[in-house]
Amino acid sequence: MNNEQDRKYLDILVQYIRVCAQYKPKLGHGAKAGYSLQEFQALYRADPFYSWLGLDNPLLYAAHKAAGGMTSVYRQIGMGCEVLFRQVLRNALGLSEQDVKWSYTLPKLAGKTRTLHLDARIPVEKVNDAARRKTIQQWIRLAAHDMEIEPRIAKSLSGIVFELRQGYKSKDSKRQNADIANAATAYTKGLLPCAGILSLQIDQDIALRYRSERWVLLTGIVGESSTHESIYAFAKEIVGYDLASFFQRNSGALKDEINKVLIALLKAEGT
Repeated sequence: MNNEQDRKYLDILVQYIRVCAQYKPKLGHGAKAGYSLQEFQALYRADPFYSWLGLDNPLLYAAHKAAGGMTSVYRQIGMGCEVLFRQVLRNALGLSEQDVKWSYTLPKLAGKTRTLHLDARIPVEKVNDAARRKTIQQWIRLAAHDMEIEPRIAKSLSGIVFELRQGYKSKDSKRQNADIANAATAYTKGLLPCAGILSLQIDQDIALRYRSERWVLLTGIVGESSTHESIYAFAKEIVGYDLASFFQRNSGALKDEINKVLIALLKAEGT
């Protein structure tokens, strides 16, 4: 175990989690910084209807803050894990910052373009260690075979591109359609699309749709499991880093950070 590496990885996650404690509700007004308790009360007291009903109550402000803050917690955990995963790939596989990033552009109206990003990439030819490179190539071939990818396409696959999430409960069809388009583009670029879900929190209908659209779906299964089913088995056996053990070793510190954030979110300011 590398204590210095653990500390650096933990710092990545903690800095994203701590952002949540500063969350302030926007109350549907699009205020970038959100409203403080005092601003919330001034806004609601100036509205006759809300004032008549007593909606300027600090408890309602706390409820708004908690509701939006919970979404922020999940979002920040996801963002932190994306950065962490890219760093793990860099350290374990000897890749550069550019190696682990992937994006592509789409044309838009009026001659403009739009750039879309996925969360991480493993370009096989950039992996320095020959044995590790061979392991990744074999994993790609087996995954393509299991998903019944056309042999001509399977032979062209030279890397993996990842969409990484802490969980996936939303049935937002717009997001799903965007991911399906991303997968189609990835195949044209010789990359195998892989959705990495760090928890077990994914709706089964969504899981079925992603697999049917030729995404490799890795979820947060811990213990004896296939590297084509578990993000943790994949990280340990294919990438060469035991990500599950990292989370287990640092669970106490992460729980403390989350607890501090929840305490801050579940009370109104000044109470």
